Amino acid sequence: MLYLHDHVLSYCLVDNNKFIMQNQENKIKVAIVGVGNCASSLVQGVEYYSKYTEKTSGLMADNIGGYSAANIEFVCGFDVDERKIGLPLKDAIFAKPNCTIVLNSDIHSEAMIYRSPVLDGVSPLMASYPEKDRFVIKDELKSTDLLVLGVDYDKDYVTTLRNEIIAILTESKAEVLINYLPVGSQLATEFYAEICLELGISLVNCIPVFIASDPVWEQRFIDAGIPIIGDDMRSQFGASIVSQMLQELAFERGHHVKAHIQRNVGGNTDFLNMEDKNRLKSKKISKENVIRAQNDIRGISTADSFLHAGPSEYISFYGDNKVANFRLELEGFMGAPVIFDAQLSVQDSPNSAGVVIDAIRYVYVARELGLVGALRGPSASTQKTPPEQMMFSDAIFECHALAKRELTESTRKQLRKKELA
Repeated sequence: MLYLHDHVLSYCLVDNNKFIMQNQENKIKVAIVGVGNCASSLVQGVEYYSKYTEKTSGLMADNIGGYSAANIEFVCGFDVDERKIGLPLKDAIFAKPNCTIVLNSDIHSEAMIYRSPVLDGVSPLMASYPEKDRFVIKDELKSTDLLVLGVDYDKDYVTTLRNEIIAILTESKAEVLINYLPVGSQLATEFYAEICLELGISLVNCIPVFIASDPVWEQRFIDAGIPIIGDDMRSQFGASIVSQMLQELAFERGHHVKAHIQRNVGGNTDFLNMEDKNRLKSKKISKENVIRAQNDIRGISTADSFLHAGPSEYISFYGDNKVANFRLELEGFMGAPVIFDAQLSVQDSPNSAGVVIDAIRYVYVARELGLVGALRGPSASTQKTPPEQMMFSDAIFECHALAKRELTESTRKQLRKKELA
């Protein structure tokens, strides 16, 4: 038996590579930190595919380890915005400043949204923008705003909120926590990572604060016996996966990449937050990791290649529509020049949700299998900065194996053998 967060997960070893597990409640209990556009699309999508079980178009995987969208249950959420705290999830996901396209308005989740400390989660720059476009911090939480108050922020109140959040997560029996905090929320992310460690909750870290890819943080989750996925969500058909595939294609077809430039424009709170250039360092690193990794995997130097990827501009008119532009300058046969220019336009948040709906199930199946630490394949498939970058085909192989509950050379190393009986 494997015990996590007071839940009993029964499992048996069928052969050397495959496990059959049984979730006795048949629900994956999920908490959300940051009930913004990405959370809205995820909740819409989970309820959509739960209701219309015959519709699988738009899903990367209908069944992961026996779990479909209908097995995902949202149990609570946390936010700092006064327009969301105290509301059920079915209403909070449509509150301002959320602006994502509504593809499913028939939402039933009664999971409540609770208050969270601000810490470094909100850029002070946002205060100069209209309320409909930015976060509006609840008055009682302003004393926890580290970026405004500095060392004078209310540490005792943060501790009070921490105890409150722990009680809520414990009562709701949350097993997976999704981190949707704004880019640059280093301390706020670490705040929730510590809570996950304390409670035995798996973290799906969708932002570029490096937890799963940081060896020290990962070791702490290994020691706690918890599987995690991270860092920085890679959208279903977004700029990062397109850049990766273009880079892979160039190399597989024998081309030298002289320059790979990816620029992004959008109008949601994610892009508004990134107008504060002090919050961008990790995001730029994360986005460029996707491109550079394909060189590193193949042992190809980047010394004579110009690589650039990152958010470029906030334009409120765009809303949740993100537009990415790509320019690749290549050298082909006998050094013949090849230039590739393209534009991609997507609805940003549904594009994100199509990946996270899988990450939730991958990490949960990993819990049942007794895997610990940062999952290599699912992280490489769903995140920009995983602990181990992979070629697309290798990451998909790992994901498909986990979806079938089969161990690979990679996952066997992460098996907590001492828990098997």
